[in-house]
Amino acid sequence: MGFVRRMSALALAVGLVAACGSDDSSGSGSADPAKADEIMRVVRETMEDAHLKSVIVKASVDGDVVVEEAVGESMSGVSAGTDMHFRNGSVAMSYVATLLLVLVDQGVVSLDDKVSEWLPDLSNGDRVTLGQLAQMTSGYRDYVLGNAEFNAELDANPFRQWTPEELISYPVSQPLLYDPGTNWNYAHTNYVILGLALEKITGTPLAEALQEKVLGPMGLDQTTDPGTPAIADPALHAFTSERRDALKIPQEVRFYEESTYWNPSWTMARGAIQTTDIDDMHASAIAIGNGDLLTAESYLQMVTRNLIGKTTTLDGCATCFAQSDEYSYGLGIVSTGDWLIQNPFFSGESGVMAYLPSDKVAIAVAVTYGEEAFDGSGNTSNKAEDLFQKIGAVLAPEQAPPTPEG
Repeated sequence: MGFVRRMSALALAVGLVAACGSDDSSGSGSADPAKADEIMRVVRETMEDAHLKSVIVKASVDGDVVVEEAVGESMSGVSAGTDMHFRNGSVAMSYVATLLLVLVDQGVVSLDDKVSEWLPDLSNGDRVTLGQLAQMTSGYRDYVLGNAEFNAELDANPFRQWTPEELISYPVSQPLLYDPGTNWNYAHTNYVILGLALEKITGTPLAEALQEKVLGPMGLDQTTDPGTPAIADPALHAFTSERRDALKIPQEVRFYEESTYWNPSWTMARGAIQTTDIDDMHASAIAIGNGDLLTAESYLQMVTRNLIGKTTTLDGCATCFAQSDEYSYGLGIVSTGDWLIQNPFFSGESGVMAYLPSDKVAIAVAVTYGEEAFDGSGNTSNKAEDLFQKIGAVLAPEQAPPTPEG
């Protein structure tokens, strides 16, 4: 599951294009043509059932590409393509956590170091460690979920540029939800603060530190923080109805607006608000999933499941819950069954980066939504996650990703 916020919208409906209007295959040479055909059957079936506008998918087993295709349309009359760029959202958390662990491996910092060493004025910084920020066990509240004032402003002006200081002003002014390290809650706050700390630790802007120590070494030449809402051409366009309730649009009025260039400055640490393509997302699944840049000790820290049995629901906390085999948060990565994933979901698009270490299966999915995907209040769910689960079951039937039903 991916917590970002409910998806939303300006008026004037755009007609829903035929979900499976076009294919852009990256070419012949599938490592397993039968499984490639089955994956694309699942993609098309899901597109129709879930009313998706486009799907871009790349999957491999032990480095051999099984499928890389784009289906549907980016915009009316413009086919989706495997070379298109899109926002990667929470995938960047895995890069930020990797940067932290690289610095740990270099002896620059420890996961147990208090945040106040670099951010002395931060409320409760003398109680919270770098590792707790990375694992979201700090106790800081989220500035998105549960913050009606912030959400109202976001709905009113999705093009607003937010600073890190503005984002964390609400959570750091509130009491911690729990003593640091004693529970867990998904909070964007943690990574915004961690980004500020990492800039102090490295003495460079986060985008530069990530490029030098993570993105460059991983060979991710299409992943960048442009510093603006821009997306490099060709861009995968996104559309949404998520602002319907906020703007009080009656259900009988069609409402479906473009959200491609909404400002994502609220979503992550400054310098890690990135765009990418399906090749880089797929390569990331492998590099992060194998811990390519980390020592064995740090890799085990990243994929730890030590929160299982130690976290609970909490009154007043929408994202506090008991970690389990189905969802366990490590450092910037989620374990679900035997898989390691990240699953961004916001502003009319969703995605999944996933890796099965035992079988070396990598899956990357990016999804946009058609008009009919949204309910009468403008809500929908992460259909990329649904699609990943089905593709994972095709490629690794004995270790299929867990589903809510199973």
